Amino acid sequence: MKNMFILFEKYMYFIGFTSSLVFYLQAYKIFIDKSATDVSLAAFSFGLISVISWLIYGWVLKNKILIFANTLAVVGASFTVAGIILYR
Repeated sequence: MKNMFILFEKYMYFIGFTSSLVFYLQAYKIFIDKSATDVSLAAFSFGLISVISWLIYGWVLKNKILIFANTLAVVGASFTVAGIILYR
C-alpha cells in the first residue's frame, strides 16, 4: 500500500507541474504577441485568486504537493494577469 501512495504522490507532482503550464503558455503568447486581445482579465484574475487560496491551504496543511503545484501556478498566473494588464 505504501508503494501505491508513493507512486500516486509522484503522479500528483507531475500533474501539479503540468497543470500550472496553462498559465505559462498563455503568458508566453501574450508577451510574444504583445497583445492580450480576447484574453479575459476577470477569468485569469479569478484563477490567480484561486491558486493563491490553494497555496495558502497547502501551507496550512503543510502539504508539499499543494505547495509545489500552487507556487508554480501563482507565478504563472501572475505573469498572465500582468501581461493582460500591460498589453490590453
